[in-house]
Amino acid sequence: MTTAHDYSQGIDPEHALKYAIQRWHGDRSEIVEGILTHVTPSWAHERAAKLVRRQIEARVDELGCVEGSGNLDLPGSANWYVPDIAVVPDELADGGGALVPDQTLLVVEITSESNADTDRVVKRKRYAEYGAPLYLLVDRMDKTATLFSEPGRLGYGKVDGPHPFGTPVRLPEPFGIVLDTSGL
Repeated sequence: MTTAHDYSQGIDPEHALKYAIQRWHGDRSEIVEGILTHVTPSWAHERAAKLVRRQIEARVDELGCVEGSGNLDLPGSANWYVPDIAVVPDELADGGGALVPDQTLLVVEITSESNADTDRVVKRKRYAEYGAPLYLLVDRMDKTATLFSEPGRLGYGKVDGPHPFGTPVRLPEPFGIVLDTSGL
């Protein structure tokens, strides 16, 4: 005789959701405010990411970091992000697991029609709340770039932009470089 098992005790819903996302549709899936999403960037989106990567990669190497789109966990929330670009120290990249936003030096999100408001509002708020020091929003719909810094529980304290594409955007230290946004 089979008996029903009571799973109501001892199962952490956040842990279960994040366990599931790591096994659902490979490594390009995320959870935004509890909604599971498979990330499928367009070629135009990938081109914008490539243009940003090319401009930061020499400085990223000098800093002993790596840039990529690895998993970012937001503990205590129903959020698990796959940023378009995140810059993290090499030694943290060797761990193989998800990192948290305050372990990054820079997070870059590039909007698509399907997720523009998520990147503009939800992720901006959450990255600040979880301590990502720099958040660059490349808004392909509005054709602007905005750099957010000075994270806090209520959002970013400093906003540089939005700047129309074509306007140089300075990434502060530890980067100390200027991004050309004309090709984004």
